[in-house]
Amino acid sequence: METPSPSGGRLRPVGGFELYLWLFMRVSGVLLLLLALGHLAIMHLVHNVDEIDFAFVATRYRNPLWRMYDWFLLMLALVHGMNGLRVLIDDYLRPSGLRVLSLVVLYFFTFFFFAVGSYVILAFNPGG
Repeated sequence: METPSPSGGRLRPVGGFELYLWLFMRVSGVLLLLLALGHLAIMHLVHNVDEIDFAFVATRYRNPLWRMYDWFLLMLALVHGMNGLRVLIDDYLRPSGLRVLSLVVLYFFTFFFFAVGSYVILAFNPGG
């Protein structure tokens, strides 16, 4: 069951898993905005772009909180984007075979980029 959206767009789910995904999109959007603005402020306002290099990242990643910050930004961006694309695929792809194939490709690439990004962030070792 869905209730009408005040903006006239997609209907808001009333319950179930879709409601949790709908709520996730709102909360993750706000968190992403804060994390991305923080990232931009640190990388472009606090530090000059000219001083950001391998040594800068190595020094920054000695603190596990920066790794968590970057990993959380990666995770939220990928899952938020994947969920948005999932909604678009469900809305606009009518042949179920094409829709299922598109969702499988979407989930594969989301998992792939999450695994590679997590590996880079969590296993980064500047000593080689």
